[in-house]
Amino acid sequence: MSDHGSPAGEKLQKVLARAGLGSRRQIEGWIAAGRVTVDGNPATLGVRVTPAQAIRVDGRTVLARVRQPRPRVLIYHKPEGEICTRSDPQGRTTVFEKLPTLRGARWIPIGRLDYNTSGLLLCTTDGELANRLMHPSQAIEREYAVRVLGKVSEEMITRLKTGVVLEDGPGHFDSIVDAGGAGANHWYHVVLKEGRNREVRRLWDSVSVKVSRLIRIRFGPIRLPPHFHTGRSVELDDKAMAVLYGFAGLKLPSIPERKIHAKRKPPRQDNKRRSAKKLYPDSVRKRRRITVQR
Repeated sequence: MSDHGSPAGEKLQKVLARAGLGSRRQIEGWIAAGRVTVDGNPATLGVRVTPAQAIRVDGRTVLARVRQPRPRVLIYHKPEGEICTRSDPQGRTTVFEKLPTLRGARWIPIGRLDYNTSGLLLCTTDGELANRLMHPSQAIEREYAVRVLGKVSEEMITRLKTGVVLEDGPGHFDSIVDAGGAGANHWYHVVLKEGRNREVRRLWDSVSVKVSRLIRIRFGPIRLPPHFHTGRSVELDDKAMAVLYGFAGLKLPSIPERKIHAKRKPPRQDNKRRSAKKLYPDSVRKRRRITVQR
């Protein structure tokens, strides 16, 4: 216990999430599965740790860093045909194969996209940020551009906005905006505040409309940049990071200032006599001056 009567240290899952090992939800699963030990003993949910303790995940030592490392967040334009897991028994391409390589941290996807869905995928090294943005209580808006095949009536739109019953509970779109189209294909922009598996497709299926293309174009305050090709990634700048952290109700960790050492000025070349005094002893300088005078 601390001097003020509060438990010493921080919660284990928070420490590991801050170190970029995964989201707090993922780490809680690791703890429950017995993959995490503290001082050689199996960890329990809610246990608090200090930097002096030995923490291991799958037998590998993890440093309980007190200082939060510089967080990183990037936008990845996921193409169709990639999965958001780190490995796949079927050998399919994962998004992690396309992200920049990290040392001492790992990319955590903020809200996944299914195999046949493309668009905005946010990834971060900050597990606390990922946990906050993915938690259902946050009710963060996700906006999708949807191309559907077939005619959509006003009655269908009303049903989708009012709510329909899915196999895992009721669901609805918060907004549906007609985005145009020609022929049998038509585009809509839809917004919903949860991220259940394939929910956008299942909502349209409930009114017998087939989705032929699905692109996520916004997650909370972050939009997919225009003319940003699939397979590319770009990191958020400081301004966008501050907006995202504020949106999540978190403070953007401060970055320690680096000490900048002033460079020494080179010797002045315009004064030969002054340079000679620095470069030559008296005897050599006298001989050198005599030689030059002759």
